[in-house]
Amino acid sequence: MTVLGIDVGGSTTKIVGMEDGRLCSMQCISADDPVTSLFGALGKYIYENGLVLSDISRIMITGVGSAWLDGQLYGIPTERVDEFGANALGAGYGSSLERMVVVSMGTGTSFIRVENGRYDHLGGLAIGGGTLQGLSGILFRTSDIRKVIAMAEEGSVADIDLQIRDISRTELPGLPLDVTASNFGKADPSARNEDVAAGIINMILQTIGSSANFIARNTGIGDFVCIGTMTQLPQCRPLFDRIEKLYGIRFHIPDHTEFRTAIGAALRGFGAGIPGLGQ
Repeated sequence: MTVLGIDVGGSTTKIVGMEDGRLCSMQCISADDPVTSLFGALGKYIYENGLVLSDISRIMITGVGSAWLDGQLYGIPTERVDEFGANALGAGYGSSLERMVVVSMGTGTSFIRVENGRYDHLGGLAIGGGTLQGLSGILFRTSDIRKVIAMAEEGSVADIDLQIRDISRTELPGLPLDVTASNFGKADPSARNEDVAAGIINMILQTIGSSANFIARNTGIGDFVCIGTMTQLPQCRPLFDRIEKLYGIRFHIPDHTEFRTAIGAALRGFGAGIPGLGQ
């Protein structure tokens, strides 16, 4: 029997199937509203995996779009899962870490501490993929994030961000000359779009990374497991590598990062036998 985990966003739905805690397949679908997105994803998943409704023992739903739903889906037992708990379970899937902070990098960014078999939402940032999309629409007149990412790969922050080298002749304690002193501190109206795109992505990722450092100092936890669509930015891993070296913390980016919340929802469907987490 298959347990489905479904992460319903505002317009994008991720769905995974699991059998005995083993990941089977994953799909993602977009639509104009969460209900259409959900039923489109569910129907597509059932059809493309050759399932019938009786093959599905339980459906576990999470995400901001799940609030639009009430009752069972197609007569299958359906439960709503706390999104922070789903993030914690999904991030820990396949990991040997016993203490970590989950960084959910989606429209915004949330931080969830996982320790002693429990999870705790520490707070979040109103910065993330929504920031990238909104600023791209204003500055570049496009909602095509792939185009913006490609632009950023052709750009440089050297003429956008103010660095320590721009304000000091020597390194400051713990701050090499190439560390950013001010995002967009050197930008002017003549800046190339490619450089501006690079600066936006750099600002978002640096804000998340610096926030992780503050959390590490206050919790004593140095392992951060990053999930969500923003982890797929090609700039993410190289920039986090630099932040690791600067602050002595560790960023883990697991496989299938965009599906980890859906995976966590499905895991909740297997009950208290889930390794590593209680409630």
